[in-house]
Amino acid sequence: MTTMADEESKPLAFVPETVLKKRKQSSEWAIRKRAQLESRKQRTKENRALVFKKAENFIQEHRNKELDLIRMKRVTKKLRRSFSVNPDAQLLFVIRISGTNDMHPKTKKILYLLKLSNIFDGVFIKVNDAMMKMLKMVEPYITYGYPNMKSVQELVYKKGFGRVRKEKVPLTDNVIIEKALHKYGIICLEDIVHEITTVGPRFKEVIRFLYPFKLNAPMVALENKKKLFSEGGEAGNREDHINELIRRMN
Repeated sequence: MTTMADEESKPLAFVPETVLKKRKQSSEWAIRKRAQLESRKQRTKENRALVFKKAENFIQEHRNKELDLIRMKRVTKKLRRSFSVNPDAQLLFVIRISGTNDMHPKTKKILYLLKLSNIFDGVFIKVNDAMMKMLKMVEPYITYGYPNMKSVQELVYKKGFGRVRKEKVPLTDNVIIEKALHKYGIICLEDIVHEITTVGPRFKEVIRFLYPFKLNAPMVALENKKKLFSEGGEAGNREDHINELIRRMN
């Protein structure tokens, strides 16, 4: 009969080191395999959600473009029926405040013609029927109003860049202005400010020389960008209040 002492004295079964290593490797491989499968399942789940989200975004962009086209057609019909310009207004400053991929190509083209390729670009324009019609066509993406002399000065002095041999040059020296515009009798920053403010006879040449003004994003973000200013939003004609916005973005 085997006693307890005999059982305790039996040596443990010998397992070669190579077998132990293989067992360890197999165990580690199984753990890694399980982790990879879990990771793959998670990625598949995330990818499905991403694809679904992208599809939703594409559909929404398409709908927005269609709605934008419908809006432009309605504006066009209204402009054909009746249109008037404030007789006292000669100069406007226009700022692009929104617009992404959901714009209709016609809207993008008009913004390009207005030299408003980027958000927070600003340009001076001379008021006339044709220009006002263009502004109405893209009104949800811009805001505009009547700049005073102080605003014109601040924009030209702080943000002014000229086009010199197809290069963008800061207006830090009147020599730059004189070389480019002397044939029009414009030789300094003060002349540019005066020509813009008064919408003088060389307004077109001055605006062609100037690059669009790159404004800063306002500290307090603009809300309800596509809602008209007259209705509590940010877009459209804000008349003299454009000067306050220029201060915030200059």
